[in-house]
Amino acid sequence: MLFRKKPVVVDAEQYRHNQPCRGVYGHPNDGEGPYCITIHGQKTHVVDRDWIIAEPDGEHFYPCKPDIFEKTYEPVSTPDSGSEQVAV
Repeated sequence: MLFRKKPVVVDAEQYRHNQPCRGVYGHPNDGEGPYCITIHGQKTHVVDRDWIIAEPDGEHFYPCKPDIFEKTYEPVSTPDSGSEQVAV
């Protein structure tokens, strides 16, 4: 059987090592480096330009490599603000 993934809107932000980013802890120059804490409680390493995606609970995050993000998500406009948001 084949299945298609349902469209879902995600809240995402691209990490830049010189700017604060929601869901990213640590710093490139400290011992651990930047990381996210996933919904499973795992620390996941983050590098410059990774996209940081909020989990459905809004409290945990996971990184996505830019090339995968671009193949998987596209910007969408929100009716209330007209600004672009990221969606599948």
